[in-house]
Amino acid sequence: MYFAQHYLDCLSQATYLIGDETSGRAVVVDPRRDVADFLEDAEARGLTIVGVINTHFHADFLAGHLEMAEATGAWIGYGTAAQAEYDVRHLEDGERIELGGPDGVVLEIMHTPGHTPESISVLVYERASDEVPYGVLTGDALFIGDVGRPDLLASIGVTADELGRMLYDSVQHKLMGLDDAVRVFPAHGAGSACGKNLSTETQSTIGEQRRFNYACQPMSEDRFLELVTAGQPSAPEYFVFDAILNRKERATYDGRPAEPLSLHEALAAAEGGAALLDAREAPEFAAGHLRGAINVPLDGRFAETAGMVLDPHQEVVVLAPDGHESEVVVRLARIGFDHVLGYVPEVDAVLAEVPEHLAQASRVTPVQLEAAFADGTEVTVLDLRNLGELEAGSLPGSLHIPMAELRRRLDEVPRDGALVLYCAGGWRSSVGASYLRSQGFTDVSDILGGFSAWEATRTPVEV
Repeated sequence: MYFAQHYLDCLSQATYLIGDETSGRAVVVDPRRDVADFLEDAEARGLTIVGVINTHFHADFLAGHLEMAEATGAWIGYGTAAQAEYDVRHLEDGERIELGGPDGVVLEIMHTPGHTPESISVLVYERASDEVPYGVLTGDALFIGDVGRPDLLASIGVTADELGRMLYDSVQHKLMGLDDAVRVFPAHGAGSACGKNLSTETQSTIGEQRRFNYACQPMSEDRFLELVTAGQPSAPEYFVFDAILNRKERATYDGRPAEPLSLHEALAAAEGGAALLDAREAPEFAAGHLRGAINVPLDGRFAETAGMVLDPHQEVVVLAPDGHESEVVVRLARIGFDHVLGYVPEVDAVLAEVPEHLAQASRVTPVQLEAAFADGTEVTVLDLRNLGELEAGSLPGSLHIPMAELRRRLDEVPRDGALVLYCAGGWRSSVGASYLRSQGFTDVSDILGGFSAWEATRTPVEV
């Protein structure tokens, strides 16, 4: 058997390629949209991809089932509750997919609804005669250290309570009914907004999860619901868009590079409503950027954060660190943001020549903010952290709007007076401040170092 996990750190997303090396037949599970890596891996191993399985309709990225089917002619499989605009092979609970001969590699479908109604897991057997599977691909039902959240709006028409009770049965009875030795391979790891307590580990075993995962401990259905729904992070703005688009027949990703644009063309596009997306690091952006640009640095959770502050239907002009323009375009495409008009090459050199088009970003230290408080300056402090992060404390009198909710709750942000934004370490607040400036807010700053820096100024240092 050939078994490979392709893990994408920037989206905390895992794709799996499983093949029978004797027959040469393989299946890909939960592929992302840029499928070249999987195709190259299969070719290098002498495998032919005959099927694509999505464990559910993903919300955090645009899956690559259509791209994979177009490239290979493979069928596209989902659980029986899935309804899509394209042709789907509906996979029954307990159905076995033979990749090899009489005792070759076999995949077995296990319906595990709860994160979404159509969610499935995939049991992987090295040999058809094995009693204990090699592993289980759990999708978003079971993570390492957590379980999939049942409250995402991606599950349209089903309540969080209904999904939570489905998830209880899927986790507590079906997945925990497997042997302790079965390896667990989830669809996501730490950083994903599909759960709240995901481990940095990308694989585990049923036995380890039975011992250490809070949601896998014996408990009542009501207690399970209480635990898994408490303290969930706000879902990024684009999640519903992707969840719906993953059901649709849509254009496939062709991987074509973006076109270079002159500064004049970029500014004209912005005048016409295009977003200026600056992917440079925050200090560079703060020192000088095109007026109205939104800064989402490429060094963090770029696509997920861009999906919080951009409209998926809006045209985009990219300003990226030299040599990283294509990376920005690919990472946007992974969440279905395909309307990139082009990029401005050699950004730093271009900006240096047009000071009349530049603005600087205001960033304040905790000491400067405290001095403003002491002077009686009217300041609205905006906290962009997730709900669970508030347990660490907050700045006095701060207004709480999680970063993922900022775009849809813009009307709640005061436009009169000064605004100071903060998050845990300063990355999200810099993004949020640039977004507010792009929306016409004129007096916006963010706290350098975020809440951690604020707290540090209040902690006595022992000498």
